[in-house]
Amino acid sequence: MFGSADEETLRARHAVPDKYRVHGHAIVSADDFIALPEGRFSSRLYSEADWRHFQAALDGAAVTLLDRARHRAHPNYARRNRLVVDAGVETLKEAGDVWRWNPAAVGLADALEAAAPGGGTIAVPGGQAVFDFFQAIGWHAFDLARAETVRLEEGTKLFSVLGTDLGAPGLTAADALAAAGLVAEPTENLDPIARVTLTRWRRP
Repeated sequence: MFGSADEETLRARHAVPDKYRVHGHAIVSADDFIALPEGRFSSRLYSEADWRHFQAALDGAAVTLLDRARHRAHPNYARRNRLVVDAGVETLKEAGDVWRWNPAAVGLADALEAAAPGGGTIAVPGGQAVFDFFQAIGWHAFDLARAETVRLEEGTKLFSVLGTDLGAPGLTAADALAAAGLVAEPTENLDPIARVTLTRWRRP
């Protein structure tokens, strides 16, 4: 999707202009999974309180940047401005309220200038390859919700670096966000009954 470039090359090619702020959004299990092995979202991670918080964040964003699988799984019924990572297009293509972007052909700054020329917040709900991309490029903030009592034990983790298969058995999502230069704010109880929490991580 984004090629095999190292982080330095990605940052140089896809630097985010100052008029944009990159804000990630995810809900994870207690063991940092965002999806089941088939890539499907687990209903065990669903929280009405988290969903309301997430939808409000999308409403306030200038553009939502996500992968093609998430775009297909969650049709754009709200008609929000979307930038969809799609290696199936040659460069950058507009189709109604959706822009399809091939990052191998067009830099992020040019894609954003086309999709959201006025600047503002880029809401990033994933999936994993998109999260990995911005983990290399840099976040301004990340809202990490967590279903504290849910363990999926297998599937797709928030970042590909998490997990024993990549040699980082003890690395958590919080560790990765801290390593990216973000600092955690006090954790909020979104749903005390279901034990869903929210921690906002910000760049100092």
